[in-house]
Amino acid sequence: MSEDQNPTSPAEPQAFRHASIFVVDDDDIDVTSIRRSLKKLRLLNPIVRARDGQEALDMLRDGRVQAPYIILLDLNMPRLGGLEFLRILREDPVLTNAIVFVLTTSQADEDITAAYRDHVAGYMLKQRVGEDFLNLIGLIEHYWRLVELPGDSSS
Repeated sequence: MSEDQNPTSPAEPQAFRHASIFVVDDDDIDVTSIRRSLKKLRLLNPIVRARDGQEALDMLRDGRVQAPYIILLDLNMPRLGGLEFLRILREDPVLTNAIVFVLTTSQADEDITAAYRDHVAGYMLKQRVGEDFLNLIGLIEHYWRLVELPGDSSS
């Protein structure tokens, strides 16, 4: 080893990468609330939106959503609903490790059980979030800052 090499020096820090927020929801008002909450918290994370599960799968598969990302998923959507989207996502070897938070109006026990069976990170009811929506966005913001997210597997 040459004298100019120092094996004890720390590795160069990697640049911090903001996780994208991938909103899969057909409700324009809910998506607007998410955008406003992020702005209030001064978070600059990119927001990408799909209006249903099929569009979301297409966007993930063709690279329109860059890793790392966190998915906010509604369950009640046209064409391909949230639970069907989750099942397909978990069966796909490339997408299976996606981090998903369900944000929905469904309080049905079978929906909650099915979502956790497909390994969601959290299940939140839109009507309970109400005025505390900023707290929800803050929770997700802390999540990606504290948890190591997988990067883009193609790089």
